[in-house]
Amino acid sequence: MKIYTKTGDKGETSLFGGKRVPKYNLRIESYGTVDELNSHVGLLRSYENSKEVNAALIEIQDRLFTIGSNLATVPGNEKVKIPGLNESDINFLENEIDKMNEKLPIMKSFVLPGGDIVVAQCHIARCVCRRAERLVVHLASEEFVSEDVIKYLNRLSDYLFVLSRMISVEKSVEEIPWKARI
Repeated sequence: MKIYTKTGDKGETSLFGGKRVPKYNLRIESYGTVDELNSHVGLLRSYENSKEVNAALIEIQDRLFTIGSNLATVPGNEKVKIPGLNESDINFLENEIDKMNEKLPIMKSFVLPGGDIVVAQCHIARCVCRRAERLVVHLASEEFVSEDVIKYLNRLSDYLFVLSRMISVEKSVEEIPWKARI
C-alpha cells in the first residue's frame, strides 16, 4: 500500500464514506485537532510514568482514535462500520480524576502551567484538548456530533489538568499560584 494517493493534491480530502470536502472543512479541522491531541498524549506517555498512568493514557489514545473515526464519518452513513464511544468511556475518565484528586491538596487558585517538562506537556495537551472541544462544539452546531464526543473531550481536559497536578506532587514540583494584579 502506498502512503501517498495524490487525491488530496488539490486541497480536498475524503471523509469515511467517500464524500469529498475541502481540507479546511470544520469536520477535518475537528478530527485533525483530535489527532494532534492524540500525538501530545503519546508524547506524555513517552515520559517515565507509573504503569497505571501509562495504561490510562493508552486507553485515552484508543478513545481518541474512536472519536477521530466518528468525526471523519459523514453523519448518517451506516455503510461504514466505526467504533462507538459511550458513557463508560466518560466514567473511566471521571474515576481516574477522582482517584488522583484524593491524593491532591485542595486547589485555592489557578496555577501557572509548568515547573517540569511532563507537567508542562500535560498542560499543552489540555490546551489542545480544549481547542478540539471548541471545534467539535462548533461542528455540532452545524451537523450531528454525538454528545458523548463533546462530554469525553470536556472530561479529558479535566483529566489532563488533574494529571498535571498529580505529577507535580509525585515529582515535588512546586505549583505556582496565579496572583492577579488587581
